[in-house]
Amino acid sequence: MSSHDLQRDLNERHIRLMALGACIGVGLFLGSAKAIQMAGPAIMLSYIIGGLAILVIMRALGEMAVHNPVAGSFARYAQDYLGPLAGYLTGWNYWFLWLVTCVAEITAVAIYMGIWFPEVPRWIWALAALASMGTINLIAVRAFGEFEFWFALIKVVTILALILVGGGMIVFGLGNDGVATGISNLWSNGGFMPHGITGVLMSLQMVMFAYLGVEMIGLTAGEAKNPQKTIPGAINSVFWRILLFYVGALFVIMSIYPWNEIGTQGSPFVMTFERLGIKTAAGIINFVVITAALSSCNGGIFSTGRMLYSLAQHGQAPAVFAKTSRGGVPRNALILSIVALLFGVLLNYLVPEKVFTWVTSIATFGAIWTWAMILLAQLKFRRGLSPAEAGKLQFRMWLYPLSSYLAMAFLVLVVALMAFFEDTRIALYIGPAFLVLLVVLYRVFDLAPKGEQGAVASGA
Repeated sequence: MSSHDLQRDLNERHIRLMALGACIGVGLFLGSAKAIQMAGPAIMLSYIIGGLAILVIMRALGEMAVHNPVAGSFARYAQDYLGPLAGYLTGWNYWFLWLVTCVAEITAVAIYMGIWFPEVPRWIWALAALASMGTINLIAVRAFGEFEFWFALIKVVTILALILVGGGMIVFGLGNDGVATGISNLWSNGGFMPHGITGVLMSLQMVMFAYLGVEMIGLTAGEAKNPQKTIPGAINSVFWRILLFYVGALFVIMSIYPWNEIGTQGSPFVMTFERLGIKTAAGIINFVVITAALSSCNGGIFSTGRMLYSLAQHGQAPAVFAKTSRGGVPRNALILSIVALLFGVLLNYLVPEKVFTWVTSIATFGAIWTWAMILLAQLKFRRGLSPAEAGKLQFRMWLYPLSSYLAMAFLVLVVALMAFFEDTRIALYIGPAFLVLLVVLYRVFDLAPKGEQGAVASGA
């Protein structure tokens, strides 16, 4: 190990597909059924509203990332503009939320591999998933980028296929004996919003979990070959991807099937492909779901390693984690994350299924903290600029500061909704308790960066 810097080996195609893949998780293929039951066809509104909030958050992150592309991204910006404690909390919180998410993802891989190989113990598949994704991350950032590119491509092609063939069924009766299904199912079973605005609000917490990971684009800024070009391009297309992949897919599915029947016969994707006469649809979607889970785990290991590396650089984690290999990979930081994730393999023995509902809600709380810190840091960043400096920004927030305040209010609403429902309320105990523990450790071990002022904050 040495003190080589991270290498800028991620190309534009890597980052664009990573940004795309980050928006498309296991939740769309299997979890969408539960969200549909909450809101009916109006679930599309939930995804659009949540997508607008994410677009503002990503625009705020992009404004800072293009101005100052560094490893650690939002944790570094929180430190520079909000203070060392905010940066420390944001970095360690993000490390923890991805550990929790990766535990859920490697368990998802084990569950779906069990469909094909029911005689193999679940923990073996969880261990295999962790070992393979960990190895990819330890080789080189280019290896990570290549695998993430192909993982994302598989998901994208599957969803585009669903939208195209489903659109053929809606308009031309493809797979339905030539009888066009039309879109009347969107309002024929209790109306477009069968559970009223309450159903839409109930679904928002689940929708926001689906968007967890999109902020990973900011972490790539320290290893992107041309961050001034690639980061804005990836961020600008976030909302349109959400419209196409989430809203487009759900529009097709709920036009073909009455919303209240979706989820009663498994994945809505499997139902649609089987109706088209594709008998192996269940196997195909099972493969896609496994790649989606592996993709999320791959990205999670990448994120935890880079965040721990950044924390160590600023004295907020042991210095050994600030070292990289000759290829610029923070291997010590990655190895700690991988070892911590071995507990996920153990949890396949010990933890009942109920707990995985809890860990996803805990991860959602962690994501909301991260997104809130991005917005607060961006507001402080802009206040520190003169009008002339603000005018020179290459990538600017729309409708500043109104858009930032509206997105912050939306995040507060989602937290309030989490407090309202019993299954997600536990996140509001564990999440803040973890933050309190971090503050205690920060004070006890005096983890404030010594003699360092934020480079950007000092006007450098």
